[in-house]
Amino acid sequence: MKITLLLHNAYAVGAPLRGTLALAAALADRHDVELVSMLRHREVPRCAVDPRLRLVPLVDTRVGSDDMAHPLFGEPALDFPTTDRRHHQYSRLVDLRAAEFLRGTDADVLIGTRPGINAYLARFGPRRALRIAQEAPRHDAHEDLLRAELAGSYRALDALATTAEAAAHWRTRRPLPGVRVLAVPAVVPPPADPPGTPASGARPETAPVPGAAADAAAAEPGDAAPRTIVAAGRLAPDERFDLLVEAFSAVCAKHPDWRLRIHGEGPERARLRSLIDGLGLADRAELAGPRSPDGAEFAGASIAVSASDAEASGPALVEAMLRGVPVVGTGRPSGPTELLQGGGGGVLVPCDDGRALAGALLDLVEDPERRRALGAAALESARRHGPGPVAERYQALFEELRTTRRTRAVRRALGGIGLRLRTWPRGNGRA
Repeated sequence: MKITLLLHNAYAVGAPLRGTLALAAALADRHDVELVSMLRHREVPRCAVDPRLRLVPLVDTRVGSDDMAHPLFGEPALDFPTTDRRHHQYSRLVDLRAAEFLRGTDADVLIGTRPGINAYLARFGPRRALRIAQEAPRHDAHEDLLRAELAGSYRALDALATTAEAAAHWRTRRPLPGVRVLAVPAVVPPPADPPGTPASGARPETAPVPGAAADAAAAEPGDAAPRTIVAAGRLAPDERFDLLVEAFSAVCAKHPDWRLRIHGEGPERARLRSLIDGLGLADRAELAGPRSPDGAEFAGASIAVSASDAEASGPALVEAMLRGVPVVGTGRPSGPTELLQGGGGGVLVPCDDGRALAGALLDLVEDPERRRALGAAALESARRHGPGPVAERYQALFEELRTTRRTRAVRRALGGIGLRLRTWPRGNGRA
């Protein structure tokens, strides 16, 4: 089959994009795969693109390009949902180019990879093709508004692939008759550095203790670089790095040879720096700057941790687990809970509970055998997020959607009638 994946910007960088490119490459083992990028801001992609994949940009945003001079480039998008947080990057020109492409495509399968693009797919994608929407984890102030705006569009699609938490939301709160709603793991490509590899560029205070390097080479997953706890994410309030720093202070009181390393940038940096200094952790806790796009900061860690009470931090933790690092995470359904309940590899604690977080970290710090066991389980659990297993899930979905096309069309029609009846004004048609 010919499969087309619709991307926001294939020339950018980031873990979600790397996952999409890896999935596309895995699908290319069986199919003719094409990447369509709504935007293009540079000459060549920053992430490696498999040579079997065709890359088609729709609107060129490079300075001096013909598209930049187009009169519609400066007009705001009308078809792209206003509640999608990328709306400001879209123009009326993108609307028209996306519609033109979708109306003329000969693809057998079309896969949208973000909410606003899924709206394009639902409105302009040909009905003869299988139209599948992907939804990455989202937790922001516009989530409910966005879902309300998308509900009407999504009813025209064949399938919605998302997280377990979001799938449950759509099934219970906003049913989509005739649309196959399923939970599919986010793709996290395997790391270039194998489990147990020391972190590249680690500062002296975060490097393994003397004599540990030789042990690291022979150690089992989860204990490759002792005495290092690593976290990564945007330095924002809902990531709760403040809670993590406070929990680490309890660890450090008993085990001063352990270190904490936090990777990321954001508005909370100055506040976190002040908190670290105020707790006397300046030589124990490090704000290590921007995180890498491939999770390399987790190489050589003993424990990975997420204290977030809002962000779906699953992909970052998968990057750690793929390196054989056990994790401690808070109970966000679409993040750590979904990961760890699916196969183990770490410890769950309640959100906003610093005492429980400190206790879980201490338990692992003081039990290297358990760290090794959880690290091995983490590595095995995370493999289901690899491009191959996820591509198999999509292959099965394609086959299912083709065989159920007629029955789903009937359910969609009946569901539409029911919706119109439920929203029909009271008293309409009465004498």
